[in-house]
Amino acid sequence: MTELKSGSTDGDDAALIPKNAALILVDIQNDFCPGGALAVAEGDQIVPIVNRLIPRFPLVVSTQDWHPANHISFKEQGGPWPPHCVQGTSGAALHPDLKTENIAHYFHKASSPDRDAYSEFDGWDERGRSLNEVLKDLGVRTLYVVGLATDYCVRATVLDGLGYGYEVTAITDAMRAVNVEPEDGARALREMASKGARLLTSNDLLKAESAATRR
Repeated sequence: MTELKSGSTDGDDAALIPKNAALILVDIQNDFCPGGALAVAEGDQIVPIVNRLIPRFPLVVSTQDWHPANHISFKEQGGPWPPHCVQGTSGAALHPDLKTENIAHYFHKASSPDRDAYSEFDGWDERGRSLNEVLKDLGVRTLYVVGLATDYCVRATVLDGLGYGYEVTAITDAMRAVNVEPEDGARALREMASKGARLLTSNDLLKAESAATRR
């Protein structure tokens, strides 16, 4: 694999998306969008925002819940959720409006019946490699995270990313929360920030990058 070259993040150049950055698309799947089996309110509204971001990044990675039909997280097995994102079904597919041409790597998680996972760092690609393994091999040091849902898989991915030593930015308008409790999403964002993640909107990121490239 070709290693990504490091970009400057000093001074005014900090507004630029580093050349060693990756955009992580967390579970932007049909079952998490309106009409899906475990729909997140307004989940589909992040897709145009994510599509605007994708071309700006040197590396884009997509992840998916990929459950067997008898997964431990399903209510029939004693878990908290209705069946969702079952392997090979339309519900497990990425949202049809998501622009996938620039996605370089795909990861699936929670694909064994007896093990659940929220963090994308617990997923594997088609060659059996972990997300962290691939990112490290490519020289990635900075992660920008978007997707569904803020209070579950996005939260877990951001926190694990920080734990693995990456600089992590959560793009707050490019995610939505389940909000089992009304403030779950807001609490998740506060926790991410308290652990060292940067919170940024897509407009702020793109405006800053545009201004920096004009200098």
